[in-house]
Amino acid sequence: MQYDGIEGKVAIVTGAGGGIGEAYARALASHGAKVVIAEIDEGRGAGVANDIRAADGEALAVQVDVSSPESTTAMAAAVADAYGGIDFLVNNAAIFGDMKLDSMLRVDWDYYKHFMDVNMDGALLCTRACYPSMAARGGGAIVNQSSTAAWMAIGYYGLAKLGINGVTQSLARELGPQNIRINAIAPGPTDTQALKKTAGDYANELVKQMPIARLGTPADLVDTCLFLLSDGAAWLTGQIINVDGGQVMHP
Repeated sequence: MQYDGIEGKVAIVTGAGGGIGEAYARALASHGAKVVIAEIDEGRGAGVANDIRAADGEALAVQVDVSSPESTTAMAAAVADAYGGIDFLVNNAAIFGDMKLDSMLRVDWDYYKHFMDVNMDGALLCTRACYPSMAARGGGAIVNQSSTAAWMAIGYYGLAKLGINGVTQSLARELGPQNIRINAIAPGPTDTQALKKTAGDYANELVKQMPIARLGTPADLVDTCLFLLSDGAAWLTGQIINVDGGQVMHP
């Protein structure tokens, strides 16, 4: 499938050293985007970028800590220096695969604050760092990674994703006048190493209750991401799109 308005654009994907973020980055590169693998794990980020270049795509690896204002600002500056500006941002980075499983009442407070710094505020910090370049180029598009956990009262992970939904909609109002669109994808349980580490057999129990009773795959999410960044979504902003096998249905 072809998506107009992606070829030749500069796209940052955070947390693209593996899993869903890697799938997004590879798909953008295959559609002709210049892709920045923004990853806290420098080795993993470089590996994905090297693979994309080996397949005749264009990619750059940049190390970033999305919880740091200084690091996200440096990321945006490095991309502007390398490619002249920024068109797309996919805020995918999150603590999930190695997250501590604890209740909101008992979780260590410092861990909780760091978790929210990455999983919720990271999207805001990356957007704050990147939007001036997008605006200077006449506009752009942002996709945030939410989750169906946002509507399922699943502890502080769900709370962070509910916050992502709020960030998405609030920023849609602020960024719209600068011709920058922002939407979010809310995946259901998706077959990644991170899910296996965190959810284990619980994911299989969730699947049994879903209309399309299987785990999703990163490939199931890619087309939604590409569409939201493309010209085909030119009048779409502030929306949370569930890609979840029918796990969550809204009236």
